[in-house]
Amino acid sequence: MGKIRTPYLLLLPGFAFLFTFFILPIVNLAQTSTQTPVGGGDTGQYEQTFRFQNYIDAFVENKEQFGRSFVYALIATLLALAISYPLAYAIAFKAGKYKNFLLVLVVAPFFTSFLLRTVAWKQILGEEGFVVPTLRTIGIISDSTTLTSTSFAVVMGMTYNFLPFMTLPLYASIDRIDPRTLEASGDLYANGFTTFRKVTLPLSMPGVVAGTLLTFIPAAGDYVNAAILGSPNTKMIGNVIESRYFKIVDYPTAAALSFTLMAAILILVTIYIRKAGTEELV
Repeated sequence: MGKIRTPYLLLLPGFAFLFTFFILPIVNLAQTSTQTPVGGGDTGQYEQTFRFQNYIDAFVENKEQFGRSFVYALIATLLALAISYPLAYAIAFKAGKYKNFLLVLVVAPFFTSFLLRTVAWKQILGEEGFVVPTLRTIGIISDSTTLTSTSFAVVMGMTYNFLPFMTLPLYASIDRIDPRTLEASGDLYANGFTTFRKVTLPLSMPGVVAGTLLTFIPAAGDYVNAAILGSPNTKMIGNVIESRYFKIVDYPTAAALSFTLMAAILILVTIYIRKAGTEELV
């Protein structure tokens, strides 16, 4: 009997942590999302009235920010995939004895604060950086064009900050591919592109799925990049939630927006996994 109980006892600390810091806050958030203000909203106090109209009102009022958040997250995810896949492939198959050193460089940004990395991008894309003067010199942008406080800056910041989340799962997946499989493809007269399309990419899809999820999910709810690198015209839903919680002190709307964001991400992730999940690639 003791041996049967042991696995469950080992699960208790993790479950207690999960219950305290995830389940309880989620339940409290759900209760808050259906509350209404007491006394017309000037008192800062709320009562439970189970007003589910809060969800509809919150979404309709902020649908533009919702759409912008998912568009930015999608673009950042695709850019991160385009950058990370060749990088992960090179580290896995071409780096040799420098493999560990390159992996350290990939995770090196985590040694500094997320906030500091984002502020650094504001300087890089600012007038004092090298990007804007270089683009003006070669005629890509005009003298009056700036890159800060634009959607371009927000997406670039998101792409950079979440790049390791894409690279590491891709590397782990590609590194497990047996090089003899690629050699066998060449022996069967497949060129490099065919080998990649028929062998390398399908075998690395678990890493692609994991990397895109680890990038898209936090990017959709991000607000730091939009707050530092963007403008009021590039505000994302995370910025709206932050403002509702800490500035406007409209807890029900903020909670409703948070639940709507979680539901939307959950639906999109479920559809994505069913369409491109690893269970369909085996």
